[in-house]
Amino acid sequence: MLHKVAQVLDCFSVEEPEPTLQQLIRKTGLPSSTCQRLVQNMVREGFLDRDGDRYRIGIGLVRWATPGTVGLDVVRLIKPILQELRDETGESACFYTRDGAFRTVVAVAQTRHVVMRPFMVGQVMPIHAGAPGKIFLAYDPEAWQALEQAPLTKFAPATPDSLELLQQQTAAAREQGFYAAFGERHADVGSISAPVFDHAGDLAGVLGLGFPTQRVGPDDVPRLGPVVRRAATRASQALGHDIAQA
Repeated sequence: MLHKVAQVLDCFSVEEPEPTLQQLIRKTGLPSSTCQRLVQNMVREGFLDRDGDRYRIGIGLVRWATPGTVGLDVVRLIKPILQELRDETGESACFYTRDGAFRTVVAVAQTRHVVMRPFMVGQVMPIHAGAPGKIFLAYDPEAWQALEQAPLTKFAPATPDSLELLQQQTAAAREQGFYAAFGERHADVGSISAPVFDHAGDLAGVLGLGFPTQRVGPDDVPRLGPVVRRAATRASQALGHDIAQA
């Protein structure tokens, strides 16, 4: 059934946005009775809208697709800023979004160093370990709600394993506008992150650097922290956030 639905949807394009039923039957190759019944069901469910003898993509389908479209727009706007941050610092630059008690890499500009800790789009990590998670906890109240139901797994000696410690780290993140963490998820990996806000002033995600601790250490934070924060500010502006009113 899903394959047949996809066949019908494939008939719609920018060049031909409103085909007739006969055109749908011809393009899909489905029996006319099958295609007619399927199209009627798709209209009823909001996949398609009917205007006379012509059909177009339904408002329901457009509404469901909007979150994914917005996500793609965010990545498109932020990717150049990640590349600039990578080029300025020499380290891998990532953008994360949150899903429950986890953070996911949705865009990355990899370092050109031979010695590196690879970051990949789609990579999922817990929010309690690493600098990006501290930013989510500092600026997204729902992140705390999700974390209260999740185990604070100890990945390395430096992994925070209590809500009290995380609250202290979160306070520091808000005070600085960025946060640096070393050896929390892997003993030899560090990160520095800052918040990215959307046009409504809500947290859109977290931007930051990831690096091996043999190349970047705590002594580098006073230099790199403000660089990451400025990049996150540029990303916020790219998403329509009014810095003057923040």
